[in-house]
Amino acid sequence: MYALLRHTSIREGFIVEAPSLALSLVIAELFYKFHSFTLECLAFLATWLVLSYTVRWASALGSPGEKAQ
Repeated sequence: MYALLRHTSIREGFIVEAPSLALSLVIAELFYKFHSFTLECLAFLATWLVLSYTVRWASALGSPGEKAQ
């Protein structure tokens, strides 16, 4: 987690990670009712990963000079 935070710029954090995090929290609160903290946490993290990747992929489509990572 520390390496992730160090390698993510502030601009990238606000543009990509913040919206992905917020939407993931809303989805987790509304839909994930597994009655297990561990399962809900893993589902939240997986949702955040997928949404973050989707935002990066969509932004790479919009700017032809950049490649999705």
